[in-house]
Amino acid sequence: MTSTLRKRLAMALGVVTLLTAEVVPAVAQTAGSSPAEQLRRDTEAIHALGISGVQARVIVPDGRESVATSGTADLNTGRPVPSGGYFRMASTSKTLVATVVLQLEAEGRLSLGDTVDHWLPGVVRGNGNDGSRITVRHLLQHTSGIREALPGYTTPEEYYQQRHTIYEPEQLVDLAMAQKPEDFLPGKGWAYSNTGYVLLDMIIQKATGHPAHQEIENRILRPLGLDQTRWMGTESTLPRPHAQAYQLFGPGSRVDVTDQIPVDHENLSWVTTTRDENRFLRALLDGRLLPARQLAKMKRTVPVSAKVQRLWPGGRYGLGLVERPLTCGGTYWGHEGGDGGYITLNGVTEGGRRSAVVSMSEARGDSMEHMLEQENAASALIDHALCAGGPGTP
Repeated sequence: MTSTLRKRLAMALGVVTLLTAEVVPAVAQTAGSSPAEQLRRDTEAIHALGISGVQARVIVPDGRESVATSGTADLNTGRPVPSGGYFRMASTSKTLVATVVLQLEAEGRLSLGDTVDHWLPGVVRGNGNDGSRITVRHLLQHTSGIREALPGYTTPEEYYQQRHTIYEPEQLVDLAMAQKPEDFLPGKGWAYSNTGYVLLDMIIQKATGHPAHQEIENRILRPLGLDQTRWMGTESTLPRPHAQAYQLFGPGSRVDVTDQIPVDHENLSWVTTTRDENRFLRALLDGRLLPARQLAKMKRTVPVSAKVQRLWPGGRYGLGLVERPLTCGGTYWGHEGGDGGYITLNGVTEGGRRSAVVSMSEARGDSMEHMLEQENAASALIDHALCAGGPGTP
């Protein structure tokens, strides 16, 4: 099973109905523990599930940081996990794309009500797909109905065969157009679609004349000084330092999957660090990247599908941003990502006051039970970190 969020969600859609247990936090918050001690306990609890390496970073309102690591960065050498190590950003980059789209809307260069056909005439066609009925907002919110169609690997053999295959955006869209859309009209349902964000990249380039990754660099990364967030294109490696990434395909089948080109290299080839991911989310939620009107639009959410609620209990989806409840009251914002063995969860409280990122360098994708264990333990770490300010005061 590939470690992309796409595959995690696809597995949730296909398998999770067999499970009856409710999703609950995997690690109880320890009474009397300091936030730093709780963070250490939570990273160790994730490692104890069998996950090779874990790194986490929390930033509190006054800017102080807590960092914790557990496990190893390399199962062959046993070297420690670097606290500032790079990892693949994966679907968290959707929040970068959505931010650029909303900046363009604020500048009057596009509208969320624009249809796909307005920007990309004839691209979304065939088998019931109709770009004249799908808007930019639908793409951002995963309510377009466009089927998920990105290729992926499910066995070690497929990984070795496919890891350096390069797809152009148009090829990925064509794969989706070969399928019928989801069983709902645009705007009348919810289904996660990476293809929708492939189309958004194409729309950004049409509206600006520049590739989406260049607009992200110029509009977000440089102004915020996020020099540890980089677009790698078709490079199959990561900058150093980084932990090796592993994929568990089944008992006795753990494979180092670090060396690969993300299938959607235009959108998913970003690497980052826990420092930069925290800083980006804080800047977004405290209003440094979007005018108040556009940030409010980003935070208007719809329910995710009932089955995806298993991965995101109580979760709702805005425009490239997920809202989830806190056990201490209120909600937080973020967007997890999973690609090439790296699984990362994150969260920031209202106004960007407190933030947390946990990145794991192994994807236990061999069963839904393992996926939920990993998801629950990482979600518990985020919840504990964001609730450390006390009940109702994240």
